[in-house]
Amino acid sequence: METILVVDDEALVRSMARDILMGAGYRVLEAADGEQALRVAEEHPGAIQVLLTDVVLPGINGKDLAARMAALRPETKMLFMSGRAAEVVSETGVLIPVDAFLAKPFTVDRLLSKVRERIEDRSPFSRPSAGT
Repeated sequence: METILVVDDEALVRSMARDILMGAGYRVLEAADGEQALRVAEEHPGAIQVLLTDVVLPGINGKDLAARMAALRPETKMLFMSGRAAEVVSETGVLIPVDAFLAKPFTVDRLLSKVRERIEDRSPFSRPSAGT
């Protein structure tokens, strides 16, 4: 069973993503912010296939979280989400590849297809590096 770590400070978004992913057969771990996500990742004994994180989070933003997760779990693929795509780039300077971005609000089909795309992507460039 593949595991997805969902990180969003909005409980409704987290629970919706969790329910959709669990309904599709994924194991789901949840966190409300970057620090909690790192603790969850450190404590989880198995692999985490995808980190699904909001870009704008309290404390550690999604980009910094992804960089720290890449160091902690290099096999984990990153998938960023935001409802404010244009502002994310201008406010945070974060450049996110289109294939690693999910716009909110998302549909059930869009979430599931983006997660599956990330899991199946074998490209060495599929995970943004810490310097991007």
